Amino acid sequence: METTTKSSAINLGMYLGVLMSAITILGYAAYLELLTKWWLGIILFITIIAFGIVSALKSKKMQDGFITFKEAFSSYFITIAIGILISMVISIIIFNFVDPEAALILKEKTIEASVQMMRSFNAPEEAVAEAVEQMEAQKNQFSIAPQLQSNAIFLIIQAIIGLIVALIVKRNPENA
Repeated sequence: METTTKSSAINLGMYLGVLMSAITILGYAAYLELLTKWWLGIILFITIIAFGIVSALKSKKMQDGFITFKEAFSSYFITIAIGILISMVISIIIFNFVDPEAALILKEKTIEASVQMMRSFNAPEEAVAEAVEQMEAQKNQFSIAPQLQSNAIFLIIQAIIGLIVALIVKRNPENA
């Protein structure tokens, strides 16, 4: 992978990280409940994938329309990994050092939203009560260890998506 394609992937990763961090900061500062909305998670998931695809395609274009599977995957994954890392660091700083109380409030709002969703799907009250009990028993989801664990799992999922994207995007000169 050439330096220019690698630097392009790094730049896009930084833009992704800034975007995701800005959403977290705005949600924290303006409307904490926004961070519990399921649709925001879907939008961010799609945005992350879009940044990875753009990174792979941009790298392909920089190499005159040819890119190996490895280069396409590397471009995708570098972008995603940097964006997620930046976002994770910002979340850890906000919810562990700046305002740990916000993490507790967010946990309560998440439980409320989950109960509301379960009831809208006509879940039995015993199931709702059990789910609430399990969520309340969990430790702070914004502390460092849970953040590392959830982001590692997310990176594995993104790696699988990146493999698929690389398979689609790759184009070797001998295949031309």
